[in-house]
Amino acid sequence: MEITPLRVPDSFLIEPRQLRDERGCFYESFSYEALAAVGHPRPLAQVNYSVSRRGVVRGIHGVLLPPGQAKVVSCPRGAVRDFVVDLRLGSPTFGRYDTTLLDAESGRSVYIAEGLGHGFVALTDDTLVSYLCSSGYVPGTQLDINPFDSSLALPWDVAGEPIVSAKDAAAPTVEEATRAGLLATYEECQELYEQFAREDRSASNGSPTAPPTIGPSAAAAL
Repeated sequence: MEITPLRVPDSFLIEPRQLRDERGCFYESFSYEALAAVGHPRPLAQVNYSVSRRGVVRGIHGVLLPPGQAKVVSCPRGAVRDFVVDLRLGSPTFGRYDTTLLDAESGRSVYIAEGLGHGFVALTDDTLVSYLCSSGYVPGTQLDINPFDSSLALPWDVAGEPIVSAKDAAAPTVEEATRAGLLATYEECQELYEQFAREDRSASNGSPTAPPTIGPSAAAAL
């Protein structure tokens, strides 16, 4: 797989190497080693799914720090316009976003580190989105930002009226969340990232992380 930094630091586009033949295709969608190689080793604690109609807007969502949560988002059915938003106070890209098309055909996914916000708009009916999360759900730690906050000016480009939950529609703006003390600082997030990196180095006894490959177990499944 190929991992490319997005314009929001500590978020990455993950593009799999698809092995195709007359049966279809096979590809690796997650690799701990590949994320560790770009400085973001993360365990997997929970897998979530959402199913959305065309025109549904979900987000902007995150998790308060602490505990924080990183996630890998993909779209195994349908297509979404995906957004990553920098919500870390003091970040050089605070308030900026990047957007990526995720769909079943490409198999692409996006890695989103702790402190960043995430949202998407469904481009097809019955769109399935997968979330691989570094931590489980903890009540009272969810962070919601209004997806139509004018300071973010996210280009949702929805034909007709977007379908939004009452919770997301009533969510605070970035300014309101800042005043309420809900947003983590860039420094706090960087300290957390380094903590994960130190734990990974300790677990591997300082050995460098191997480059991402399709391992023997995956190859055997072809």
